[in-house]
Amino acid sequence: MTAASGVDERRSIVENGTWYTVDHPSAVGRVRRAATSAARDLGFDEDRSAKIGIVVSELATNQCRHAGSGAVLVRVRRTGDQAQLETLAVDSGPGMRDIMAAMRDGVSSSGTLGIGLGTLPRLASSWDAWTAPGQGTVIAATFAEHAGPSVSPAPPTGVTRAMTGQEACGDAFAVRHDDGVPTLMVADGLGHGSLAAAASGAAVRAFLDAPAGPPVVLLERVHRALPGTRGAAVSVAQVNGGVLRHAGLGNISGTVHGARTRGLVSHPGIAGVPGRPLRETTYPVERGDVVVLHSDGLTNRWSLADYPGLATRSPLVISGVLHRDNAVRPDDSCVAVLPVTGLEQ
Repeated sequence: MTAASGVDERRSIVENGTWYTVDHPSAVGRVRRAATSAARDLGFDEDRSAKIGIVVSELATNQCRHAGSGAVLVRVRRTGDQAQLETLAVDSGPGMRDIMAAMRDGVSSSGTLGIGLGTLPRLASSWDAWTAPGQGTVIAATFAEHAGPSVSPAPPTGVTRAMTGQEACGDAFAVRHDDGVPTLMVADGLGHGSLAAAASGAAVRAFLDAPAGPPVVLLERVHRALPGTRGAAVSVAQVNGGVLRHAGLGNISGTVHGARTRGLVSHPGIAGVPGRPLRETTYPVERGDVVVLHSDGLTNRWSLADYPGLATRSPLVISGVLHRDNAVRPDDSCVAVLPVTGLEQ
C-alpha cells in the first residue's frame, strides 16, 4: 500500500519453502527447529520465535499421533516490505468431525475428536483448516512478527513442491494487486531442476515488475523476458468485479469453481519461444467462486465437490488439500488459488 496515494499496489512472492516429512516422533524436533530458525532469520525476537516453534511442534506431533504421518511446509511470504512465516500441515489420516473442539486448550484424545491444538488460535496471526472424517486434515497458520490477528487469513496463494530427488522446483506462482485488483500467475519451467527453476523465476520477476495491465499484456511481458531460458508454460488470471480475465500459454490447467465448473482456455505454445499471437478470454464470475490454476504436476481428476466445505476455506488450505491428493505424478508441482471475494473494484 503506498502511503502517499493510498493505492493498493501489493506484490507477493513466496520464498524459502521447505517440505518436511513427519513419519516418526524424531522428525518433530527437526520441523520445530526449522520454523524457529526461519522466524529468527526474519528478525522475530526469541520469544516470538520460540512460540512459533511450539505451534509447529503441536502440528507435527499430532500428525504422528493421530494420522501416522504427514508433511509440514515452512516458508516465507513477502508482500511489499512485510514478511510473514507460513506453515502448512498436511496429512491423510482419519480426519475430524469437530475441529473447533481441537482448538480448545487441554483437549486431547486418541481418536479423531480433539488433538490438543489450543496454542494455534492464540499464537498465530491467522489460521485456517479443513478436515472431514476419512479425508485427512490440512491446517495453515501464518505468523507475523508480533502476536495478534494482524494478517489477512485468505490472500490468493498456492503451493509448490519439487520433484522427488530435486532440490529446485521448476514450478512457481506469484500474486500482485493493482488498485485493489488481484492477479495470479503460475509458471512451469520446462523440464526439472535448476534450469527449469531459472525459467519460472524469470517469469515471476517479469510478472511482478511489469506495469499494471490485463492478463494478456502481463503474459506478453513474461513472454518477452524468457528467451535465453528453457521457456515455460504460463497462465495469468485476474478478477475485476464480476469478470475473470485469463491468458494462458502452454499446459497450465485453469478452472473456475462455483455453481458450475468451467475450464479456462490456454493456448498451445511456450513462453519465451516465438509463436502465435497471445490471446485473452473472459468469464463471468460471482462472489464465492474459486479460480484454480495448476501445472501438469497435478492430475485433472478432481473436483471441489468431493471436499465438503473446502471451497469456503482459505486459498492456502484449498491449495494444500488439492496438492496433497493430486500431485501424484513424478514431476514438479504447483497449484494456486484466486478467490472471488466480491471486494474487487
